[in-house]
Amino acid sequence: MHRARSRPLRAEAQTLPACLLAACLLSACLLAAPAVAQPAGEGLSPTLANIKATHSVRVGYRESSPPFSFLDHSNRPIGYSLELCDAIVDEIGAEVDDTGLKIDYVKVTSDDRIPAVVDKKIDLECGSTTANAERGKQVAFSPLMFVAGTKLMVPKASSVTQVGDLKGKTVVVTKGTTNEQAMHNVDAKQSLGLNIVVAGDHEQSYQMLVDGKADAFATDDILLYGLIARHKSQDKFRVTGDYLSYDPYGIMYRKGEPQMKDVVERAFRKLASNRDIVPLYNKWFVSRLPTGEKLNVAISPQLEEAFKVLDENQ
Repeated sequence: MHRARSRPLRAEAQTLPACLLAACLLSACLLAAPAVAQPAGEGLSPTLANIKATHSVRVGYRESSPPFSFLDHSNRPIGYSLELCDAIVDEIGAEVDDTGLKIDYVKVTSDDRIPAVVDKKIDLECGSTTANAERGKQVAFSPLMFVAGTKLMVPKASSVTQVGDLKGKTVVVTKGTTNEQAMHNVDAKQSLGLNIVVAGDHEQSYQMLVDGKADAFATDDILLYGLIARHKSQDKFRVTGDYLSYDPYGIMYRKGEPQMKDVVERAFRKLASNRDIVPLYNKWFVSRLPTGEKLNVAISPQLEEAFKVLDENQ
């Protein structure tokens, strides 16, 4: 389903282990490195040329990934990632000399989001997508926008405190996520004999846990906190266990377009240099959400340092 809008808006969690700080900063430095400038006279890259021709940007959004990308009470896509994409769209408008660009919202899932970018169904994917080397073979990623990791959601009364306690039990994961592979890896490594079942999206995975069809739901910790807050189920479920994966998030766009890469990274550097990116983070992770929930997840030292690196790369 496509949703179009004229340009609008403007403007107890745990920290990842300190040993991941170097990896976070390396990722941020690599992604934030200035792109090769498009030689004058060569015109616009394919994505930018199409945007200029259609006067619109196709933005992929997720329905149930709060606070990154989700639906408000009016079924309008909102979230941290979508506001970051607003800044990118503004920068695209400046690049193609069209400040009146519209956004066409296109719903994507964890399973079809990468093909949607590759197959040119969307220009930007603004959700909760892990940037890793394997995915980097197919798509490009913005600079680091968040750092998460796989954890477990279990019923409050469950005796499970770590993944080893799930031996022989059922774990639900969302199709097409890095968490699915993380659970298969830990299952093989620790010989847990897990029954790993797959659901179509995070909401369906959550519902399987609610219905007692799974003993745990494994996905990125921040998404688990977001689902608990959205469903007001703090008295029913808890997040537990050590991190089972490291997941740096980024905005996806098509690979192999230096001009588009430059636009995306310029948008992030402007947010960092104008000191807008931390307040934007706080709006979605610390303050009360437009839908009423409050995550109260302070920015991690790793992410704050990554944002400083962006500013230093001006």
